[in-house]
Amino acid sequence: MVIRPPARPPLITKYLKPYVLKMHFTNKFVNAQVIHTPTATVAASASSQEKVLRESMETTRDVAAAAMIGKILAERLLINNIPAVTVHLKREQTYHGKVKAVIDSVREGGVKLI
Repeated sequence: MVIRPPARPPLITKYLKPYVLKMHFTNKFVNAQVIHTPTATVAASASSQEKVLRESMETTRDVAAAAMIGKILAERLLINNIPAVTVHLKREQTYHGKVKAVIDSVREGGVKLI
């Protein structure tokens, strides 16, 4: 009788990052979305342009609005059973200000960042 070693997933699976968080900031609004890269579809998104959110926010473009968008996005991700995402920053984006507010509030919402 031969005892086989336990099955391991292929090594490439630990390098795959299927869900990517992308952010876009304009002078008026804050947008954040999570994209499922293998299928190129939007898994979840939140924006300060949404009519329901605009009414509850004081302004739609500052750091507080970015933090609220991150919190709402984290709730939507957990509803869709997405426990972890990867952050994709553009070249001009640094971990400061609105970017930091979105990322920190997503992390505080219970979503892991890879």
